[in-house]
Amino acid sequence: MRADIKVVGIVQGVGFRPFIYRTAVNNNLKGTVQNRGDAGVEIVLEGDGEKIEIFLRELTKKKPSLARIYNVDVKYGNETGSFEGFTILKSTEKGNTIGSVIPPDVSICKECINDIQDQSNRRYGYFFTTCTNCGPRFTTINNLPYDRQNTTMHIFPMCDSCRSEYEDVGDRRFHAQTVACKVCGPKAYLVSKDGDKIESQEPIQEAGKLIDEGFIVALKGNGGFHIATASTIDKPIARLRKVKHRRQKPFALMVKDLESVRSFTEISFEEEALLTSHIMPIVLLNKSEKYYLSELIAPKLHNIGVMLPYTGLHLLLFYRSKEPAFIMTSGNPPNEPIVVNNTEALKRLGDAVDYFLFHNREIAQRCDDSVARYHGKKPSLIRRSRGYAPAPIQLRGVIDKCVLGVGGDMNVTGCVVQGNRAFLSQHIGDVELLETFLFYEESLEHLIRLTNSVVEVVACDLHPKFMSTKYAERLYKDEGFELLRIQHHYAHLASLIGEHGVKDIIGIICDGVGFGTDGHIWGGETMYYDGREMIRAAHLELQPMPGGDLATKFPLRMVAGILNKTPIMDEWLLSKEKLFPHGRKEVEVVLKQANDSRTHMTSSCGRVLDAVSALLGVCYERTYEGEPAMKLESIARGGKEVLKLEPEIKKGIIQTTTLLSEVFFNLGKYSTRDLAFSVESYLAKSFSTIAVNLARELDFKHVGLSGGVAYNEHIAEEVKRIVQTEGLIFLANEQVPCGDGGVSFGQAVAAGLLK
Repeated sequence: MRADIKVVGIVQGVGFRPFIYRTAVNNNLKGTVQNRGDAGVEIVLEGDGEKIEIFLRELTKKKPSLARIYNVDVKYGNETGSFEGFTILKSTEKGNTIGSVIPPDVSICKECINDIQDQSNRRYGYFFTTCTNCGPRFTTINNLPYDRQNTTMHIFPMCDSCRSEYEDVGDRRFHAQTVACKVCGPKAYLVSKDGDKIESQEPIQEAGKLIDEGFIVALKGNGGFHIATASTIDKPIARLRKVKHRRQKPFALMVKDLESVRSFTEISFEEEALLTSHIMPIVLLNKSEKYYLSELIAPKLHNIGVMLPYTGLHLLLFYRSKEPAFIMTSGNPPNEPIVVNNTEALKRLGDAVDYFLFHNREIAQRCDDSVARYHGKKPSLIRRSRGYAPAPIQLRGVIDKCVLGVGGDMNVTGCVVQGNRAFLSQHIGDVELLETFLFYEESLEHLIRLTNSVVEVVACDLHPKFMSTKYAERLYKDEGFELLRIQHHYAHLASLIGEHGVKDIIGIICDGVGFGTDGHIWGGETMYYDGREMIRAAHLELQPMPGGDLATKFPLRMVAGILNKTPIMDEWLLSKEKLFPHGRKEVEVVLKQANDSRTHMTSSCGRVLDAVSALLGVCYERTYEGEPAMKLESIARGGKEVLKLEPEIKKGIIQTTTLLSEVFFNLGKYSTRDLAFSVESYLAKSFSTIAVNLARELDFKHVGLSGGVAYNEHIAEEVKRIVQTEGLIFLANEQVPCGDGGVSFGQAVAAGLLK
């Protein structure tokens, strides 16, 4: 019997061909296996029919742990007798199947760690030690199929020892495209900020020692540069904040080992499992009472982002270090993409760091670290990038056209949806700057090419001035794609539908900003999808934004807008004149704007939380996205509900003026913690009340929560509790960010739903 088999999925770069080879040989089958140019694999088998059936069962049941099989197409025929054995053929560029993709980068495996630590191993102390089970993938690939000549490893010819491993069917480096050693592979070296090479036999360990001594070092990793410094010394952290123009935004940490993580955080079983998984993202963990690192790392926040060393270079960095953790932040100038090139790093980061730890392997694709947190036992992705992208999300429904979602304006990603799979790009960021926009264009084009997609529809935000919208309009004009404009919060709702495959849903969508169909700025809505269309059923009270975008940066402006009719408000605000950049004159202008009918109006939940944060004296200026609300969440932990406010809802509008008035007139009567907790409870109860009533009216069973405010654990858990108490099913984003990083996915899904 003969079987011609085509396999679609993550089947290149994961040891799949070696697995096929061994499985075929073990079953006494002859034939070939070959990588295709569409990232799929083609197998030809000849032999006993029963053995072929065993092979097909083992194909899915015993596949490599990193492989993902989405489809297996088998065509049977008569045996030709033309094969003498089983062979791995040279890859072909042919292929037109949509849906396969090369895998994300994978963290270093235990076996490779052992190789690095074993003094008798020829890879002892070698930083670029990888195998078929680990190492960079997405960040190395230039073209398909996934073979060494199509990666950034093509300039490193294998030595005889590596070649022997590569060709040995019994070796875990059999056909590992990144196989290398200190003889033939990439080399690491240390340079000064002026670019002068510093001679050292162990440059990585030397870099770790420099960090211990309080210096700032830029490190070239697999997907871009990190900037690292000590975590227990204030001085270099304060300096790093100054040079990166990062006054308050928290830094992530790379922690030496799990024992060190436990020494200053609270960590659950689920958090530990994700932290130590092959993805190894940054996980937000609550600081413990024993927290002893610098308070400058995550000022006034209850949690801190930590990750473990996920490459050989990171492991070696800690070998002689006394620090339990290093600050490990993305190596980029403010609001620009992560730096990937050595020359570019010297130019762009030279003023910020003291030393550079380079290596001579190029980075094909930028890829920031992924970030996640847990609400109870459920993960919530904040940034979906390294370790996840570009692996697809399996949809429960099928979208009949190939759709490209281009994202919004902040925390942008791109997404290609075809059939029942959605392929998200890595995290790109805010695309206002030219450098980031060019990275955005390049990333989306690369994603389309990797997935072999033929885009038919492009979906963008409703906001006409977003760079992503203009990009979509250009594709519509130049490429002839159909163009669909999806309202921002409809996209958030669609992201829940796409993840969970529900046919109808009530959605609570809360974030900072979204251009609405009525011309106002939305951000606190209850919506529903009935299988045909999306309807905005209720929202937060519209409030003035004195100064427009300035109100997002200086939340006391939102206090003025919301409480503009409150007695003694003017007097109170004038007492805060020193908190305004231009003092009393600015306060007087703000008070006039608050009562001007021409002032922009918003229903944003984020702006309400910002206003409360300023009103309580928690945060007066937003220096990074979400800062006032994040600090409010931290101060509210452990609080109790003292205001006892019942939801005040008038004709589907949740009253927030009453809420802020209650807080204002109770300042000093209750603790800041309890007032903050009460506000979060009021918002959660108000949205839940509307959602539950709407679910009963429409006979829906699902209520979902999405948008950036869904990261607030107290609000999310309170909504979940109320919804489930009413016998309804609560849904949240788990596979894509509930913030704007998931908007491109929602746009693409919505384009399929609403046609």
